[in-house]
Amino acid sequence: MLTNIDINKMNQLMEENKDAKKIITQLLENHHTAVSVIAHEIRNPLTLVSSSLQVMEAQHPEVKDFYNWKQTMEDIRFMCSLLNELSDFSSGSSLRYSVFSIGRLLKNIAVSFAISLDAEDSDIRFSSRISPEMGDFTGDKTKLEEVILNLLKNAKDAVKKNGSIFLSADRENSQIIIRCTDDGCGIPADDIDKIFDPFFTGKDNGTGLGLPLSRKIVEAHGGTITALSSPASETVFTVTLPV
Repeated sequence: MLTNIDINKMNQLMEENKDAKKIITQLLENHHTAVSVIAHEIRNPLTLVSSSLQVMEAQHPEVKDFYNWKQTMEDIRFMCSLLNELSDFSSGSSLRYSVFSIGRLLKNIAVSFAISLDAEDSDIRFSSRISPEMGDFTGDKTKLEEVILNLLKNAKDAVKKNGSIFLSADRENSQIIIRCTDDGCGIPADDIDKIFDPFFTGKDNGTGLGLPLSRKIVEAHGGTITALSSPASETVFTVTLPV
């Protein structure tokens, strides 16, 4: 898997040499295709195995009492999730452009997230402030929604009982600035520079692909995503997108 250092070096080389740019671009396309194909080919039989085990569980409820049955089912679900995210990560730079109201998109995301917290009877306090002057944006609506939902999900996983999450969005000159703030456990100083590296995770059941995918999507839009965190205070993820 390519690291951020590898990608930066390739970008520099492509800027300096047109022939290298053509070759590297083709190699990256081949790489992304290969990863997607492999993930797809593994995911299909794994999904069949998962479905068969679910049918078995429905027909023979006693299997739930078998030693390690629950852990086996959880492992299969995790593997399916990992393969889905790996496939998504591979295609993260491929965008389907449309023109849409980014303010309306963010408001819809905020409402949906608030409803999900209510449905879970969560004690997390969630609030949002979306500027009414956001205007239209040209980009991949679905993938940007995925980025914001991923940041909100991470914030929810990080906050403790009675914690809070705040989503804000503003349009400043020629930029859209979106911030997701939480007062959760924070990110250790030793980890803050690694969180956007593929497969690095601080969660027990994390795949380590959510934030790298988010970064890939944001950078494909010509933007940036950064994180600031103080374990004793708050964590702020900032997404900046050019208009």
